[in-house]
Amino acid sequence: MAHRKIVPGSAWALVTGAGSGIGRCYARRLAGLGYNLVLAGNRRDSLEETRTDILGPENTGSRPKPGDEKGLFRPEIRIVEIDLARIDAAEELFAYTRDAGLGIEVVINNAGIFSFRDVVETPAERIERIILLHDVTNTKLCRLYAIDMIRRGCRGYLLNMSSYSLWMPFPGLSLYSASKAYLRAFSVAFAKEVREHGIRVTAVCPAGVATDLYGLTPYWQKIGLRCGVLISPDACARRGLRGLWRGRRTIVPDWWNRLWIPLCKILPMWVLRPIRKFTMKFQK
Repeated sequence: MAHRKIVPGSAWALVTGAGSGIGRCYARRLAGLGYNLVLAGNRRDSLEETRTDILGPENTGSRPKPGDEKGLFRPEIRIVEIDLARIDAAEELFAYTRDAGLGIEVVINNAGIFSFRDVVETPAERIERIILLHDVTNTKLCRLYAIDMIRRGCRGYLLNMSSYSLWMPFPGLSLYSASKAYLRAFSVAFAKEVREHGIRVTAVCPAGVATDLYGLTPYWQKIGLRCGVLISPDACARRGLRGLWRGRRTIVPDWWNRLWIPLCKILPMWVLRPIRKFTMKFQK
């Protein structure tokens, strides 16, 4: 199933990290499919921008309606400002949607923190936040919403944003790639556990995406898109959802990136050493 069609306004989707980049594109596409939305992130102003982007500035001041005068669907959008890099964050977010009576059908675990720095140079607090956000919170959210979906007897969809870097355990990426490797491994195994309940779980492992996550300026993002080194956030979201609807456990957007995976795994240190020397100045 490449596309999922629902009665507009009949179901809810949750998107974390929805304030920009890929998360905003996921939210926009889910709204286009007819879902009401819960947008979660740690910056309310960015989440409000996403809501305005979806509804239009003329519709954000009043309560969204099922449709406008032309019969077009306008989703109801709830905003949750929350720091997801905390031990109890998943429970708090789930409690909000449960207490509000929102039956979540689609969960997009997109929030992330990029880190390019040697572990010995990384503050302990940042290490904890990355692992909490990428692994602990996402695992808990998958568990909580899967239990709720099973209880309600409905089909559900869980998408976790992993990373192509899990096949690139290079110097400076050890923490980031390891946290994303866990997320993919968990997603694949969890998908098998909940499949009998009609729940699909997908890990999306994109390579370069033209967002602000890596610290690239808009100029270099445009260059990367033109050269084919980067893909657009919307293309990533579109392919991620397509894989989710089809029940794919892992997807790597863009086929040519899949060809490089075996090479990434076997690169010797004599190749990595000069790369490491060059990239040390970019570590942050």
